[in-house]
Amino acid sequence: MAKRRFVYTPAMVALTAVALLIPLAGLVLLLNAPRLNVHWEHHPAHFWLVLLTAGLSAVLAYVTGAAALRRGDPRVLFISLTFLSAAGFLGLHALATPKVLLDTPNVGFTLATPVGVALGSVFAVLSTLNFSGDRVASAMRWGRWLRAGLLTLMGLWAAASVLRLPPLHAASVPEVADGILKVIAVPAVLLYAIAAARFLRSWWQRPSLMVLAMVAANVLLGEAMVALVFAQNWALSWWEWHVLLLTAFALVLVGVRLQWYEERFADLYLEDTVSGQRELSVLFADLEGFTPFSEKHDPAEVAAMLNTYFQVVVPPVVRRHGGTVDRIIGDALMVTFNKRGDQPDHAARAAAAGLALQDAAIAVQAAHPNWPRFRVGINTGIASVSLLGTEGGRTHTVIGDTVNVASRIEGKAPGGGVAIGPATKALLPDAVTESLGLLRLKGKAEPMEVHHLLAMHPGE
Repeated sequence: MAKRRFVYTPAMVALTAVALLIPLAGLVLLLNAPRLNVHWEHHPAHFWLVLLTAGLSAVLAYVTGAAALRRGDPRVLFISLTFLSAAGFLGLHALATPKVLLDTPNVGFTLATPVGVALGSVFAVLSTLNFSGDRVASAMRWGRWLRAGLLTLMGLWAAASVLRLPPLHAASVPEVADGILKVIAVPAVLLYAIAAARFLRSWWQRPSLMVLAMVAANVLLGEAMVALVFAQNWALSWWEWHVLLLTAFALVLVGVRLQWYEERFADLYLEDTVSGQRELSVLFADLEGFTPFSEKHDPAEVAAMLNTYFQVVVPPVVRRHGGTVDRIIGDALMVTFNKRGDQPDHAARAAAAGLALQDAAIAVQAAHPNWPRFRVGINTGIASVSLLGTEGGRTHTVIGDTVNVASRIEGKAPGGGVAIGPATKALLPDAVTESLGLLRLKGKAEPMEVHHLLAMHPGE
């Protein structure tokens, strides 16, 4: 059953804005009306509420981080760091619940939440920056380093808290905003406001449920920071920041759930990710004689043959040489190199992957001499990296003449061999090749000289 698209109206926008401001108005009311700001001290409820919130944030950190690395998108990577920062430090804060895991107050675990949420505000603002060209790959490298640094900081914070090392050696922390808490809160709230405003601008230009969820999450995180440092422990206003954090992460998870499973975070991708251009290498492989083989064998046998082949030929291409499997259709395999813009040696990777694929297939062919053999074609050039399709059928792929020519070259490759186009050969000065001559390729006005790749270096 098809899912309906959300229709955004001015009334819906106004209602959303009012709903997001209600928690802040409620906090002001509670802080100025002590009789309403009732005291409720329930340690198990606090522990499980914080742990649940940390768990939701951890799930978001994982799914956004995986999408970011798969697509090479720094915006989504920084969003994942926002969630990771909150998840890790909230997990530490859960340990601070008195008489659940610890018998005495621990300043490090208590301060973990404001620190984690404040760090998240920095990543939230970074996620709104527009990266393009070479800056995309650079931002991805920085994002990976920041993630490693964040995980290291969490570990050091936990160790310093348990061992009560300076500056986390005090016996207690203030219950309301004071000193370091104010220093942390003010810039964090400002950064979340900036992030929310920038996401709102993106939403206004191109309405999207996922972008709207990010607007709401940043607003709620900023409001939670206000409540976190001004509310007294165990008062109703203090419980409010816990609920605000839980609501922020739950809203994004709802947005994720309502998106089609293909490219859930596509609406958050940078422009370069959904409609950029870059130089890359494309590898096509299929089985010579697959159609006659299919006609003579049971479909179950054909499926078993394909699975046996793909189990041995895909790992050398993907794991060893860093290719990205764009699609597998029947017996055909399409793999891209430098799709994320982080492989300047993409031609060498593609060529080595093609040879490795054929080497891996030899063992299968030795056991099944009647099975068809792979032929591989590789081409290099400029291609468009695009998000194609609509809800229910979106795919992140590459298109253009470079891709089409790679497919045509593959059709001219000898069985068990690797054929490369002239642009690929030009980037492999040490490769051992032999010319297959000037070949007419379907869709090309002029013939193209295609080469049979024998080895990457002389003597191999």
